[in-house]
Amino acid sequence: MALRELRLLRRRLFARRWVRRSALGAAVLLVTALCAGSLAYARLNGNIRTDEATDQALDADHGRRPAALRPGAQNILIMGSDIEATKDSQRSDTTMLLHLSADRKRAALVSVPRDLMVDIPDCRLPDGERSEPEYAQFNWAFERGGAACAIRTFEDLTDVRVDHHLVLDFTGFKKVVDALGGVDVKVPERMRVPGGDLVLDRGEQHLDGAQALVFVRGRTGVGDGSDLQRIERQKEFVRDLMDRVRDEGLLSHTTRLYPALHAVTSSLTADKGLDSLSELYGLAEGAGQVPEGRTAIVTVPSVEHPDYWGRYTPVEDQAEALFEALREDEPLPKHLYNAYDPENDEL
Repeated sequence: MALRELRLLRRRLFARRWVRRSALGAAVLLVTALCAGSLAYARLNGNIRTDEATDQALDADHGRRPAALRPGAQNILIMGSDIEATKDSQRSDTTMLLHLSADRKRAALVSVPRDLMVDIPDCRLPDGERSEPEYAQFNWAFERGGAACAIRTFEDLTDVRVDHHLVLDFTGFKKVVDALGGVDVKVPERMRVPGGDLVLDRGEQHLDGAQALVFVRGRTGVGDGSDLQRIERQKEFVRDLMDRVRDEGLLSHTTRLYPALHAVTSSLTADKGLDSLSELYGLAEGAGQVPEGRTAIVTVPSVEHPDYWGRYTPVEDQAEALFEALREDEPLPKHLYNAYDPENDEL
């Protein structure tokens, strides 16, 4: 891909407000916005890992997956992976679906609470065996059977076909924040991840990568301790992060951007359809077509589960309305989301 094309994309995408407001926008923009030449491009492209195991597991279960109902629409499941959580498995505290409408006039970013109680299907494991189906919190699917099981669980919950997936590890998240020079945020109250030494005091402050990870992942002892509250804090952090990128003019400085690009690509695992800069370029180009003010950021409507303390269950009618809109590639009903353009009745 020519350097000129990448620079043109940088200008086009950065002019659009949704990119500054979206978690995937942040990742895709940083990956595709600028390249320091053919050698740097090759190095960054080589950093991205292909998730062959997930592709194989999903191929094996292709007959059990929902069909894509609207050609041209795209659904990309983005998962954050904590590879440091345990030596035996990975965990995922963050799962979001990016939906791009077929006409690229709308987009939606849908967060799935990690503590949402769902039916996890039997999943193909790396050793070829299959896990037992169970009713458990959503993030257990990733821990049990990796990205493939998380995708299958999401599809069973929503009946929405996942076209592509991206996995970003939290080690890379810290490196990206550090490469950007840190981020200014407003900490709502004193925070600390259990078992950790880092403490964040209440108030506005500048966070480095390790501190930022406490901010976006901390839950116990923060507010009501809920996962839903943490999701809102993650959204706010993304806004602050992209505001810094914009205000500092980072995208116009190749030498300053390269460390961030390296950090992102080094922490990224993708399916065969998104495992190169050129393919991510295509995704970013399509996302960049979405008009300003036409992106919705939502969380699957949830309430406390009556039988499982500290867990959630979907609000049936509202969740189904959201899932149906995604399946049919229709605008989301206004009452389900926090839209950036209050004049829009639907997104």
